[in-house]
Formats: sequence, C-alpha cells, structure tokens
Amino acid sequence: MATISQPMGSQPGKDESALVRWWRRTGYTRAAYLYLLPAAIIMAFITFYPMLYQVWMSFTDYGIQNIRRDSPPPNYVGIKNYLDILPDKVKLGNVEIDFPGTGRLAAKVPNFNFMRVLAFNLVWTFFNVPIHVVLGVLIAILLNTPGLWFKKVYRAIYIIPMVIPWLVIATVWRNMFDQNFGSVNLFLAQIGSLFGVPAEAFRIRWMEDINPPFQWFLPGMPLPLSFFAMLITNIWVGWPFMTIVATGALQSIPKDLYEASSIDGASGIQQFFRITVPLLRPAMIPAAMVGVIITFNLFNCIYFMSGGGPLRMTQILVTTAYDLVNAQRLYGMAAAFCVIIFFVLLILTLFTNRVTRATERYDV
Repeated sequence: MATISQPMGSQPGKDESALVRWWRRTGYTRAAYLYLLPAAIIMAFITFYPMLYQVWMSFTDYGIQNIRRDSPPPNYVGIKNYLDILPDKVKLGNVEIDFPGTGRLAAKVPNFNFMRVLAFNLVWTFFNVPIHVVLGVLIAILLNTPGLWFKKVYRAIYIIPMVIPWLVIATVWRNMFDQNFGSVNLFLAQIGSLFGVPAEAFRIRWMEDINPPFQWFLPGMPLPLSFFAMLITNIWVGWPFMTIVATGALQSIPKDLYEASSIDGASGIQQFFRITVPLLRPAMIPAAMVGVIITFNLFNCIYFMSGGGPLRMTQILVTTAYDLVNAQRLYGMAAAFCVIIFFVLLILTLFTNRVTRATERYDV
C-alpha cells in the first residue's frame, strides 16, 4: 500500500498560526451562532429592548404627558416608584412595622394593598396548579386503561378547553354564575327544592358578593365567592394540558414493570405509588412549573370574569399593573410594578425549582 510522507521538518498543525487553528476548531460553534443570529436580532427588538426601556421608565415619572415624540423627557426619580408601591406598614402577628416614605400608591388608588395583592396572587397560583396536576394525572390514567372504548374520541374532546379563546370562556362561565339566570344558581335551586329550601336562598351573587362566607378559610385574607367561581373556570381550562403531558409520560413507561410487579404480588395502589408516580415525575414537575408561571400571570381569567373585584379583592399583580396603565395613567409606576412582578416570579421559579428539583438529571 502506498503511503504519503510528510516533508522533512514539517508536522501537521505545527506550521499553522493560532488564529487558523482556532478558526478550524470553532467551526461548529460559529455555525450554531450563525443560525441563532436572526432570532437573536428579532428578540432584541421585540423583547429585550422593550424590557430595558421598561426598566428605565420605572426610574422616571413617565406619564401621559411624555408619550408624544416632541414632549419633554420624564424626570428621573430614582427608586421613588418602587417605594410608593411597597406598603407603609407590615403586620406580622401582633407586631406592626412601619416603613416611612413608602405606600403613596395606596393613597392614589382606592382599596390598593400591595401585600394583599401579592398574597392573593400566590394563593390563586397554588390553589390552581396542584388541582390541575392531580386531576390531569388521574384522567390520563383513566384514559390509559387497557380496553377502554373511544379513547381517541375522549382525548379529542378534552382538548376543546385549550383551543377556545379566553374571552369566550370567561363570558360563558360568568353567565353561568349569574345570580338571576345562571345555570349554577338554577341547578342549586333545583337541588334545594328537593329538600324544601326556597329558590331565593340560592340567588348567590357570585361576582358581586363583598361579604365572603369563608373568612375562616385563610385567616387574615377572606376569599370572595368570585375567587371560587374563577377557580372552577380555570380548573376546567387547565387540566387538559396536564393530561396531555401525563398521557405521553404514561405511554413511555414499560409495561414489563407492571407485569413484573404483579408477579411479585404488588397491588394496584403499590404499582401507582412505586412505579407510575416516580416515572411520571420527570415530566410532570416541569409541566407544573410551566403551570405556575402561566397561572401566576393569568390576566385573562381575572380581567374578563371579575375585573379584579369586588373591591379589588381578586386583583393579581398583572391586572394591577394593567389598571395603573389604563385607568390611572401612571406609566412609570406601572413599569416599576412590572419589574417587581419579574423578580417575584423569578424568586418563585427558583424556589419551586429548588424544592421540586425539576431541572436535575434523571439519566444518571
């Protein structure tokens, strides 16, 4: 076999400059950056620039007088907007802590309380997501039963809530909770008639009730009936996504594991907690975190159903920021509010990721 010999005193790569070697070594990396460049340019204009501009606005008194191009620039106010949003008093048990120089937004906006809004936002999120996950997994397991007829039909039907616009969903469900002609009250009245209870007792003002009957539910933060109406609505919308994720994860579990456990005498409950739940966890935990982020910022449900009422008792952070822009015209304050939302959601995401270990590896 013929061989090709190198000239005397010459070795591959020895005569190349460092720049040439680097250029050859980073060929795949440069190709990856080249493909990412168009998306990065678009994201810079439609995402990153508005975000940075919003951060700049949060340090100014930007208002309606600064919208026009020929209008004077807003004044720099530092962290004043942030201090105005934060409460002037925080009560921890029987101890009340004062924060001088804060809480001015509460004097401008009726019934505004930042801590109340933040607490309700967290309660709203962590009431919805666990129910979505549990209900989604249970329905996925039921639809994964061997021999079940019309599986594909059922799976097509439960996708419907995900594809209907939120405006339509909120309008339909709000009408269902109408105090006079809503199907929910009419259904309760029919049940009450079986026990001799007059129909007037079931004219429940779901969206307007300002005297929550469940004040014991969360001490210090009574939840109005509109909260439970929106909770039912969002559960109807939210569980199909979790069912889709759980269905895919269930179908990836080897059937041999169930057969081997059955031979060893494991019951159905033992199989569920020892096989199904551990193998569903890698898929369901990230899905739950996505659900937390979506539900935390679920503007459509709150705005179209209750509008944050009654008396701002169902406002969340996003709807409050929207109100600051459209009703109060406090653009700089709203920008500061959005920055606070970002950091609250960042802390919440890091915390849930730490607790659930959602991003850890499962292949080692």
